[in-house]
Amino acid sequence: MVSRRRFLSATGCAAVTAALSSYASLSRAAAETEVPNAMASWRPSATAQGAAMLRAIHQVVDDPLVLADPLALKIIGPEAEASILANPASHDTRRALRAFVVLRSRYAEDELARAVDEGVGQYVLLGAGLDTFGYRNAHRRLKVFEVDHPATQRWKRERLSAAQIAVPESVTYAPVDFERETLAQGLTRAGFDPSRPAFFSMLGVAVYLTKPALRDTLAYVASLAQGTGIVFSYGVSNDLLTESQKRSRTQSALRVADLGEPWLSYYEPAALAWDLMDIGFGKVTDVDGATANLRYFRGRADGLRVSSTSRLMAARV
Repeated sequence: MVSRRRFLSATGCAAVTAALSSYASLSRAAAETEVPNAMASWRPSATAQGAAMLRAIHQVVDDPLVLADPLALKIIGPEAEASILANPASHDTRRALRAFVVLRSRYAEDELARAVDEGVGQYVLLGAGLDTFGYRNAHRRLKVFEVDHPATQRWKRERLSAAQIAVPESVTYAPVDFERETLAQGLTRAGFDPSRPAFFSMLGVAVYLTKPALRDTLAYVASLAQGTGIVFSYGVSNDLLTESQKRSRTQSALRVADLGEPWLSYYEPAALAWDLMDIGFGKVTDVDGATANLRYFRGRADGLRVSSTSRLMAARV
C-alpha cells in the first residue's frame, strides 16, 4: 500500500481516525468499487474518506455551521450521501472529532482570506485529498494548486466527475510522486511561481510524517517569497494528554496502523514554534483547543467543541 507519510492522501488527521470504527466499512466499499483497474494495487485512504464524511455530516447535523461546504455531501459519493440524509441522527457521533475536522478547514480558509486581502495569489493544498475548496473558491484571482499522489488525484477526479462538480480553470493539479521528485519540482512543473508569495495548508499530514520530513517541508515553505504563509494541524505530545486521552489515542493509532497508515510524530507546541522560527518564519501562531472553542464554538446550544489532543499552527515568512 502507498504510504501516507508522503502526502499520498492526507485529508485525514489525528482527529479523524476515531471515526473509522463507524465509517471504515463504507470507505472500504468505496475503495473497492470506485478505483479504476489501472489502480488495482492501490486503494484510497480510509482516513481521507473519513475526513470527507465528517465534513459532510457537519452540513446536516450541526447548526450553526462552522464550515459551510455545499459540495461536502456530493464529494463523498451517492451511497454515503444517501446514508447521511436518510438518518442524520445516527451520524451525530464523535462530536469533538468532527469539530476539529471542520475547524481546521475553516481556520485555514480564514487565514487564506487574510492572505488574499494582502495580495497573495497562489494557494497550495498539501495532501488535498477530498478537500472541496478549489471548487467553491470565491477569490477571483486566486490560483489553487492541489498537491497529492497521482493515484489519489485520479480517484478524486473520478469523484468530481461522478458528482458533476466542475473543475474551474483556477484549479491546477500537481501530482507528486515523492519517490521520484521533490515538492519544489512538482510545483514548478504545475506552474507555481516561487518568486511570488503563496499560502499553504497542510491539514492532517504532520502526524504521518517523521519529524525531519515535516521540518524539510516547512523549510521549503519558509524559503519562499516574503508574505508566504502556512497553516497546518498537528498532534500534541503524549505527555500533554490526560490518561483518558492517551488511551483513546492508542486505540485510534492501532486502528489506523491496521489500515496501513501509521501515525509517526507528535509535537510539543512551544518547541515546534521555536523550530519554525529557526527555519525562517517570522511570525508563528499556535491555536489550542481553548482558543479555537472561544473563536469558533462559543455560545453554541449543541455543545459542539474541540478537544486538546490536536492543534493548529500558522506561520508566515
